[in-house]
Parts: sequence; structure tokens; C-alpha cells
Amino acid sequence: MLKERAKTVAYWVWLTDVVLTVAAFLLAWVVRSHLAPQLFPGIFPTELYPLSRYLGLLALVVPIWTILLLTQEAYTSRRMVSLSAEAWHVLQVVALGVLSLAAAGWLLRLDFLSRPFLGLFAGLNLLFLLAEKLALRTLAQQVRRRGFNFRTLLIVGLNSRSAEVARIINSHPHWGLKMIGFVAPNGEIPEKFADFEVLGGADDLPRILQEEVVDEVFFILSRRRLDEFEDAVLLCSELGIRARVALFFPHLKARVLLEELEGIPLLTFTTTPASPFPLFLKRLADVVVSFTGLIVLSPLFLLLGMANKVTSRGPVFFVQERCGLNGRRFKLFKFRTMVQDAEARRDEVAHLNQVNGHAFKARNDPRITRIGRLLRRFSLDELPQLVNIFLGHMSLVGPRPPIPDEVMHYSRWQRRRLSMKPGLTGLWQVSGRAAIDDFDHWTRLDLKYIDQWSLWSDLKIILKTIPAVLFGRGAS
Repeated sequence: MLKERAKTVAYWVWLTDVVLTVAAFLLAWVVRSHLAPQLFPGIFPTELYPLSRYLGLLALVVPIWTILLLTQEAYTSRRMVSLSAEAWHVLQVVALGVLSLAAAGWLLRLDFLSRPFLGLFAGLNLLFLLAEKLALRTLAQQVRRRGFNFRTLLIVGLNSRSAEVARIINSHPHWGLKMIGFVAPNGEIPEKFADFEVLGGADDLPRILQEEVVDEVFFILSRRRLDEFEDAVLLCSELGIRARVALFFPHLKARVLLEELEGIPLLTFTTTPASPFPLFLKRLADVVVSFTGLIVLSPLFLLLGMANKVTSRGPVFFVQERCGLNGRRFKLFKFRTMVQDAEARRDEVAHLNQVNGHAFKARNDPRITRIGRLLRRFSLDELPQLVNIFLGHMSLVGPRPPIPDEVMHYSRWQRRRLSMKPGLTGLWQVSGRAAIDDFDHWTRLDLKYIDQWSLWSDLKIILKTIPAVLFGRGAS
């Protein structure tokens, strides 16, 4: 009954989403065609084509938005999904939908489909859908707080983690989950645990599932106890009861993801960002910015190359093998800033190293040329790495790529800085760059960036890098 009711609600939510999307489409036409020319005649001097020409596009809009909403699981239970996560899902739907509509307009040569109209449609659609989700969430929470539309929950396992889960659920009544009790592993069975009734042991679970009204079962067990409840998980499947298994490893810092390989469930542990859409946007930004930079800065490249060639002997570029994502080797490009035989003379200047650990950095390195000091001060020597970014060896933001000899001496915890694609700039650079003389501190900054990565953090680092480079702050 509950499942049928959930399906009915999902159908109504889908219909509301479609109606609001169509309303946003029509309102965008009204605003652009009638209001914008009156309010901003200099920017929008003419009206749009008649509405009849635009109505045919709804045959594309409705299926595109439906597919995107389904792929974002917009019609599954959102009880324990945060508002920010749901807003992010809506933003992805609108962005991908408008991009798909624009691509369809280009392929079909729909010259009446203008960018201002698409921008208005995107903004209104986002506003309408977010308002709807917020209203539905608020209504559902109020209903659940009053004891309606709840799902009954049984927890299997008596341990500190199961007690914590029970406490969390009990403190969030708006989730609509109602605890009916615990089931203990076989052995001594207490009457109560964490202020809830213990309904029986492992052998009693089949009877409990058939006698009690149970919508969901949480199996919160240690790994050695899982075998004891394998038949119970299968029984939940046979009875149509949702089963959730909480695996916990006390010393594990990785996030846990459930993935699927041709129908085979995989439990994935990862400490690196795994959401495909933000990573796609990160790579897209890398390609666009690096390609644009190579074109716009080509005169500067020529000028710096000529200055390098005239002032010192040797090649214009310095090419060195570095370690990228998970240790992949690649050739890194820089403008040469040292004398031609600098690598052969490294042992001579080893005593000048100012970094404690597996890296080399000397502020007064005698191997640096006069033009090289200028290039390093303003990080101009790094510009050729735009080629590495365009080729996918590097990213705009990330940990700095080390040389293989340094990686060979890494501690196990330090190797995790290789788990994300290296960058042209990073948290270390906006935190002082050459002023950071401890490699462990440097590594901790890289790991902090990896653990807290987001598109917003990348943007903040890029914005902080610009003044650091312009004023030469912290450069070696």
C-alpha cells in the first residue's frame, strides 16, 4: 500500500515539474517578447517571433526534462536527502536541459531560439522548481512531524553504531522514520537497548518481519556478524521489505559509494571526488581556459622565448618527467629558468634546500639565470603547462606534480596527494608557496584540498592565485 501511495505521489510530482517547466517556458517568452522591449529598448529593441513558433519546442522540452529528472532520481524517496543536495540536482537538470535544448536548436537550425530567451527560461525554470521542492519538503516535514506518512524501521544489531543510528533517526522526526525496536544477534537478548524494545534475536527475525508492520530494516553489524544474517537479508527481499546494510570500518576515512558493474553491486571506498558532473565541469573548464590561454598568450610566449634564448645558452623550454594522477608519468613543460647543466649540478646545491622533506626548493639557487629569476618571481615560467592542462596531464587547480625520485621516498600517507590530477596552482600556492618550507605541511594542504574539493573551492583558489602571481608573493 505504501509503495503504491509513493508511486502515486511520484506521478503527481512529475506532473507538477512538467507543468512548472512549461509555465517557465511560456513566461520566458512573455518577458522577452513584451516586457523586455519596454523596459530595456536599447538592449531588446524588437519582440520575438509569435508564440506559435515556440510551442513546437515543448515537444522537446517535456521529454528532455523528464529524462533528466529521472536520472537524478527526483521521484525516489528524498527523506534523508539534504536541501542543498536536492537544489544541486535541480540545478543540474536545468543546466543540462537548457544545453540540450540549445544543441537541438543548433542542429535543427532553429534561428528563432535566442540566447536571452534560453537564459530567461533557465532562470525561471530553476526558480519555479526550487520553490516547488522547498514547498513539498516543508509540507512533507510538517505532515511527518504530526505522525503521518511515516515508514516503520527495525534495526538489527546491538552496538554503539546502531545506537547512534537510532538516536539520529529519533532526532529527525521530519524524515518520517519510526523506530519499532531492535533485533539482537543470537545469544543473550536484553529487554531494551538505547531506550527501544529488543523484539528478539536473529532466529526470531523471520517471525518478527511477518508479524510486525516493517517497511525498512537496517542491518548494522560488524563484518564477522554479516554471515549470521545473510538469510534475513534474502528474506527481506522476498517479502518486499527494503533492507539497508551499514558496514563500518573504525579506521577508514574513505567515502563509501555503491556502484554497479553489469548488474554486480560494488561497494566502493574512495577518498577522492567521485561525482561525475562536477568533475566533467572541472575538465571542461580546464580545456576551455587552457585553449584560450594558449591562443591569447601566444605573443607573450614568443617574447619570453626570445628573451630566454638571447640571455642564456640552452633550449627555450625545460622538459621534465613528472608524476601525475596516481603516479602516471608525463612530460611537464616550463620556460627554462636555469643554466643548461642545472640538473647535473644539483648535488652542488643540495645544501641550499629549504624544504624539510621530499622536495627541493632553494630561494638563492645559483643555477637560476637573470631572466629566470624574473620568470619565477611572477610564475611566468609555468605558462607552458597550459599545454599539459589541455592534454589532460594536469588541471588548473590541484597538487603540484612531483618528480619520480621524490615520489620514491614518499611515506604511505603522502602518496595520497597523487590521487587527484596535479594542478598549475593549488592550496599550497595561495597559502605562501615558497614560504612553506615543510613538505609534511605542504602535503597536508594538498590532502585538505582533495578531501574538501568542490568547484567553488577551485574558483576561490584561482581568484586568490591572481594577486599572488601579480605581486610575486611567496615565489621562490
